[in-house]
Amino acid sequence: MVTFLAGGTGTPKLLDGAAGVFDPAETTVVGNTGDDVEIGGHLVCPDVDTVLFHGGGVLDTERWWGIADDTTETHEELARLADAGGLDGGPRYLPDEAQITGREIARWRRFSGVAEFMEIGDRDRAVHLTRTSLLDEGRSLTAVTRTLAEAFDLDIDLIPMSDDPVATIVHTEDGSMHFQEYWVAQRGEPAVEDVEFRGSDAATPTDAVRAALRDEVVIGPSNPITSIGPMLALDGVREALAETTVVAVSPFVEDRVFSGPAADLMRGVGREPSTAGVADAYQFADAFVLDDADGTDLDRPVVRTDTRIDDAEDAERVARACREALEVPG
Repeated sequence: MVTFLAGGTGTPKLLDGAAGVFDPAETTVVGNTGDDVEIGGHLVCPDVDTVLFHGGGVLDTERWWGIADDTTETHEELARLADAGGLDGGPRYLPDEAQITGREIARWRRFSGVAEFMEIGDRDRAVHLTRTSLLDEGRSLTAVTRTLAEAFDLDIDLIPMSDDPVATIVHTEDGSMHFQEYWVAQRGEPAVEDVEFRGSDAATPTDAVRAALRDEVVIGPSNPITSIGPMLALDGVREALAETTVVAVSPFVEDRVFSGPAADLMRGVGREPSTAGVADAYQFADAFVLDDADGTDLDRPVVRTDTRIDDAEDAERVARACREALEVPG
């Protein structure tokens, strides 16, 4: 059995080739939910959905977001109505009191649907409608995620990191904002001063997550701060990882990041934006997979390969390196 911690696009890209190395029937994927937002009353779980859509064979792998060839008529009509009605565009946070009332799973991350700032396709929106409606019927996010996974015919076990709300809040020179505003609306431009995982002190990993963390764990080349950080902020997760075998793939080649805002976010929270910084953040990791060109000298075992992932063949190569690294510590 093996468990992948997944957030952003790094680990999902690794999963693109993992089935040839790790039996899907014995694979659990724990999805980050710190990036989740409620827009217009619908709960959107971007990191969980990337794995869901990829496993279902419908992911838009050009963007690694949403459903391939999806239409966006509802999204476009929302923009037209706002413009015609003289309404300001997004992001439009709901009032403070609305952030903590109503649907508890949506706390601290609630946006108006007027001129929605995230492009959501029509088929994609159907997933969010179904998810939110099942939550309103009284099901847990874990149960709902497994129902959706069955609908997309996934052959892995996909579970969220918690059934409780955690919101990744980025504190910047332009003020504090949800990660989705920082990355989607602001394009990651404001200088980062800190990152907060709001609600993590009251949130707990589910029994399913605790069980999954007793297996061998692979952390793909995801953002250590906003993709993996929310999971590590949950009570008991770091301790559980310290008790099992963990292999991490660096998203850096020395001090060069492959993609995304990882460097800016690590620098903003006071960590060195590099492979060495990742190793320092992951003290519980037993071994690392690094790029052939990464000469970082770590205090733990290292397996090197070409870690750039552009397709399924690349992903399988990196997954094989992860398998090799898992066997080193024991």
